[in-house]
Amino acid sequence: MTICGIEIKGSEAIFALATQGDHGLEHVVTATKKMALDDDEEAINVKAFATQIAAFVKANAITRIAIKKRSKKGEFAGGPTTFKIEGILQLLDGCEVQLLSPQTLNAQFKKHAFGLPASLNKYQHEAYKAACAALLKG
Repeated sequence: MTICGIEIKGSEAIFALATQGDHGLEHVVTATKKMALDDDEEAINVKAFATQIAAFVKANAITRIAIKKRSKKGEFAGGPTTFKIEGILQLLDGCEVQLLSPQTLNAQFKKHAFGLPASLNKYQHEAYKAACAALLKG
């Protein structure tokens, strides 16, 4: 099973796919590493973003998504666009979406000591941790 880990930062959804292979956790390399929602006040842009996400999920046969949760209030609260992106992801047909706290991601990372593959860009690390944490939680 392949899980798509996503970190939402600003107006971007950052992707990293992981699967449980014969040699443990493995990164699944994709051409698309992130997508941006430009000018989220225009309905046409939001619809186009939703269509792009749905196409990416279908093309990569993704049935589970793990999103790194953002804070709703406080100093490190996610902006309104991040929650709009999250809503779009949660509405995807045929896709189970779960939110994982940063504490859960770090705990799983320490507990299972999985490495961060060289095939990942640095900005994809948190998304990959989300995918791996979801795989390890079952």
